[in-house]
Amino acid sequence: MTGIHPVQGPFSVSIVVLLACLYPIALFWAAFSDLTTMTIPNRLTIGLAVAFVPVALLAGLSLTDWGIHLGLGLAGLVLGMIFFALRFMGGGDAKLLAAASLWLGFHGFVALFLFTAIFGGLLTLAIMALRQFFSLYGPKLPHWLGQHFEPKGDIPYGIAICAGGIAALWRSDFMIGLLHLPSL
Repeated sequence: MTGIHPVQGPFSVSIVVLLACLYPIALFWAAFSDLTTMTIPNRLTIGLAVAFVPVALLAGLSLTDWGIHLGLGLAGLVLGMIFFALRFMGGGDAKLLAAASLWLGFHGFVALFLFTAIFGGLLTLAIMALRQFFSLYGPKLPHWLGQHFEPKGDIPYGIAICAGGIAALWRSDFMIGLLHLPSL
């Protein structure tokens, strides 16, 4: 990505890095919320999407790159809506995918969906195995944990989106540049 030209000033770089850290913080918050309540708050996904704007402005994102990021955010929303319609994930998961997609650029977007699918598959298999062997213990556990042992219960897919979104950071030229991550 060639369009990153951070605004110059004594505090501008540290402010951009601080704001860019909202991305992983929001993903961890979503994972925790989904694990404990099986919901991802709208304020979280809206906040994640809105937080992209000052980060991109301070990073000096080019007009072309703005279009790419906005288009990928829209593509993430459409794909998330399709997955929701097919009952692969919940509505909060779909919105979180869209907000995360906005931050990553093309390579990060592809990595987000690939890594999320891998982590989601592993998470689903693990929860299914736990349900098979430990379903009797579910009612004895605190509700936030026991709900995951219900035979027909949902999967807290926000955990997989968090893991996929963090793994995708190293494929995102935008985030590598902002957070000074080593590229893989």
